[in-house]
Amino acid sequence: MIEEVTRKSLKIRPSGRSSDFISPSFGWGCLYNCSYCYMKRHKPKGLSIAKNISQILTEINTHAVFAKHEIKKPNQTHPEYLTYDISCNEDFALHAKYHNWKEIFNFFKNHDDILGTFATKYVNPKLLEYNPKGKIRIRFSMMPENKRKLHEPNTSTIMERIKAVDKFKKSGYDVHLNFSPIIVYKGWLNDYEELFTLINNNISNKIGIFAECIFLTHNKDMHFNNIIDGRIKEEEDLWRPEMQEGKTSQYGGKNVRYRHKIKKEFIDAFIREHDSTIPWNKIRYIF
Repeated sequence: MIEEVTRKSLKIRPSGRSSDFISPSFGWGCLYNCSYCYMKRHKPKGLSIAKNISQILTEINTHAVFAKHEIKKPNQTHPEYLTYDISCNEDFALHAKYHNWKEIFNFFKNHDDILGTFATKYVNPKLLEYNPKGKIRIRFSMMPENKRKLHEPNTSTIMERIKAVDKFKKSGYDVHLNFSPIIVYKGWLNDYEELFTLINNNISNKIGIFAECIFLTHNKDMHFNNIIDGRIKEEEDLWRPEMQEGKTSQYGGKNVRYRHKIKKEFIDAFIREHDSTIPWNKIRYIF
């Protein structure tokens, strides 16, 4: 179900990782059904689309007037522009046809101080018809293809996402890679070695492509929902209590993550594998 709503909350939240800030939601929910999706914990079905786009953009504009004096540049999100994640609660590329997406992109393209960014699992060819002149950043999500098939059904294949990088850069987008979630399982490093090799061999324009790396965070309610839905194989990857511990998110959610000590070992191993194959893909942050 897709519904249009007036977005009442216009709060802009600090981020500091994928972006400097998180904008009010243009969309809430997702039409994909990824096994680990945190949005499904809050909105299991359907998608709501904000009708008051102009009001949201005005709020971002007002916020940027003051924020540009508070955020020192360059920083890891961008050397010059304030960055706003416009798709924290949806997959914007997948849902673009439900948005007046060109109005949103034009706002960022024509603004002197800000850049819009979003992560996606969908290669949307319609977006290639638009040149944002570097003011929209697309972060293509990456994981080994065998796990993409299991955990991200019906999304664009990993090879489609990799091959889209050059196309989107040529069209004027800023493009990064989003290794998220990184799931640890038997043979995971071998699979990532293969993924990194695919990336290295199929991206020609390697300049300015950075990476963000986020290890899996899961949730007990989502775990039980997956079991009820028959997603047993998925949970064999996601629910690993022997190596997970509780975590309260910055917004109060009760989740689980890899235990601190062994997670450090996982991070170190991931970085070694990554940097040995695609050192040009500088890691912006990893946790």
